Amino acid sequence: MDLRGKKIILGSNSARRKELLAALDVEFTVDTRNNFVEQFAPDVPHSEVPRLMSEGKSLGFHRPLEADEILITADTMVFLGPSMMGKPKSAEEAASMLRALSGREHQVITAVTIRNRDRYETFTDQADVWFKELNEEEISYYIEKYKPYDKAGAYGIQEWIGYACISRIDGSFYNVMGFPTHLVYEKLKSFLI
Repeated sequence: MDLRGKKIILGSNSARRKELLAALDVEFTVDTRNNFVEQFAPDVPHSEVPRLMSEGKSLGFHRPLEADEILITADTMVFLGPSMMGKPKSAEEAASMLRALSGREHQVITAVTIRNRDRYETFTDQADVWFKELNEEEISYYIEKYKPYDKAGAYGIQEWIGYACISRIDGSFYNVMGFPTHLVYEKLKSFLI
């Protein structure tokens, strides 16, 4: 991708986001330093939380952007009905999340913020995902082998559990990975004019 002299900064340590942005043939550096505290009011609609987190990470960047810099931040959350699932803090919490997702449909919402010195734009994408019924052996195997503690909802669709246990997806596969590449590409182009 011709960046027209712009320098892209990815404000995320996510291995998946690094991989997907690189797959768009975008050269970038990673800088995750920011002053944002990830919290939100209890009355905020859950579907708005990824947007608030993504914008907070962008606007809380640790320094002003230079004229030739573009910052990309993102946040992904898993929603099962009215419940919001973040990243599990333990094997027990991961197992509890996977048991809840077993045999059910859930939503994955990713918000992305692209910002330069003059403006920013935040956009979201949603995918509906269906898990087959998971047994305890499958849940234990996945957690022990893949240690999904850095993943919202305690799973990565690009790992074994996605191949073996996800029966259907409506929406972008890459959105479920945490970075809706088709939208990132189109929106980033508008910042390169």
